[in-house]
Amino acid sequence: MSLIKQRTSPEGRELIAAREGEKLEAYLDSGGVYTIGVGHTLNVKKGDKITKEQSDEFLETDLQVAENAIKLFVNTPLNQNMFDALVSLVFNIGVEAFRKSTLLKLLNMGLLKEAAEEFPRWNKDNGKVVDGLTKRRLSERLQFLTPYG
Repeated sequence: MSLIKQRTSPEGRELIAAREGEKLEAYLDSGGVYTIGVGHTLNVKKGDKITKEQSDEFLETDLQVAENAIKLFVNTPLNQNMFDALVSLVFNIGVEAFRKSTLLKLLNMGLLKEAAEEFPRWNKDNGKVVDGLTKRRLSERLQFLTPYG
């Protein structure tokens, strides 16, 4: 049974959407992956177009995937900001990368500040530092470290 029961907060969802951006036509992201809506990549191909409603549905589904990964792999209690920051990270790097990460290992050892220092390491795409990812990771790190409530 999972220790974690949270869902992404409305504020967390807004931050993820702002970090990702939203485009209703398929585009190639910095890593060369076709993307649509708010960072949605599953079965997206060149020329695809969606509505705002479809984008919202994709986002909800993609957030659930990230949330479920956190519920499955994290065994340390998290405040809402920590959870939302992790959802943003997992949403962007993927479940498998998160599962294998030093960040997760530190988190599950209860080393929260040390885990937070791992966020900035996830700023590369295809081995190259991406300014937008550097900014995103610093924003996620700050969110993770901000007390909630």
